[in-house]
Amino acid sequence: MRNIFRRSPRRSALAIVTLVMLLTGGGGLATAQTLTARDTATKPTVVLVHGAWADAGGFADVETALHVAGYPVLEFANPLRSLSSDSAALGAYLQQRTDGPVILVGHSYGGAVITDAALTDPDVKALVYIDAFVPDAGESLTDLLGRQGPVNPTQLFDVVANPGAPEGDVDLYLKDAVFPVAFANGLPRITQAQLLASQRPIAAAALAEPSTQPAWKSLPSWYVLGTNDQIVSPELQRFMAERAGAKITTVGTGHLAMIARPDVVTATILRADRATR
Repeated sequence: MRNIFRRSPRRSALAIVTLVMLLTGGGGLATAQTLTARDTATKPTVVLVHGAWADAGGFADVETALHVAGYPVLEFANPLRSLSSDSAALGAYLQQRTDGPVILVGHSYGGAVITDAALTDPDVKALVYIDAFVPDAGESLTDLLGRQGPVNPTQLFDVVANPGAPEGDVDLYLKDAVFPVAFANGLPRITQAQLLASQRPIAAAALAEPSTQPAWKSLPSWYVLGTNDQIVSPELQRFMAERAGAKITTVGTGHLAMIARPDVVTATILRADRATR
């Protein structure tokens, strides 16, 4: 299937709606209208958790498809300050903003956040990882990235002081030259430029803080693995996904599979729901 993100917005939206109707057994516009109007009380809430250097806008096409399929969707505004505080914030969000079953979807650093937060809410029934970190107890993102080989932060990051941060902590932005070839590779240039301009920094301390209670040890998980990812190598992704016992779907994309192939990500979320009903 061709990359539908490269089409015009109108054609992209039509392609996603068609995908949803196929996956849910629909056959026409009337079915799509029925799905949109259907009571969503029986469906889990899908909570989307973005990672570093991004926001939830990267899930826009996935969110559209889920809404068409009748799923309630929430975007968690990941603070990107520390793994413990970000996970605690997600835990509070789940307790106060959701009611009933939940599917957590985490991209990149967001995978570590859902890993640590999921067990705080007994309503979470499945984890979906998108090009994501899946740490074990006592393991940090720095530890995991070290498995790929030496990392030179000065080549990757622009460092910006944060006056409100703990002493010694700084905000990290991906360098302009790194962003399109590593973080947004495979996407149209205009999309790369828009994502670069809107990137949100992560506090350096968040990368070094270890995970505490990996939810994947007790919850079922699914993993979308981008085979052209230049941020989290496909080899590291597979190691983490297999260790977690996740059901893996590979896709020929870079680090932003939910933008490049929203159809694959949406289908994976729907499979996770069907398998855990």
